[in-house]
Amino acid sequence: MQTIAVAIRAVTYMAGFVLAFTWLALSAPDLDAPSDTMLPASVMPVGAALMLTGGLLALACAACFVVRGGGTPAPFDPPRALVIVGPYRYVRNPMYVGGLLTWLGLGLLWRSWSVLAVTAVLAIIVHLFVVL
Repeated sequence: MQTIAVAIRAVTYMAGFVLAFTWLALSAPDLDAPSDTMLPASVMPVGAALMLTGGLLALACAACFVVRGGGTPAPFDPPRALVIVGPYRYVRNPMYVGGLLTWLGLGLLWRSWSVLAVTAVLAIIVHLFVVL
């Protein structure tokens, strides 16, 4: 029963993060110049693949947090136990990698320089958050 409660909290928190980042993503293309400066259409399939990969990686991380760690991906409700299985066996912060891959893929899929710029800023913020 406790695992179900943790899973519900994890889904709720992830939905909130997805909504916040969706709002940010939908705001970024407004900053793009006219379509003559867009990325070539050939990057769109790569973007879709990166989005899918990043999204699946983030979901796998959340599942590991709930099942093995007894917590959620939210920093204010972290796992109660150290998670060293799944993606966490290979990468220290795979959830951040998944999120950045998703943003990079979105920028390529939308052919948007501004989304790629937001991705670069987010990557710097994530790096500073992890290092500091």
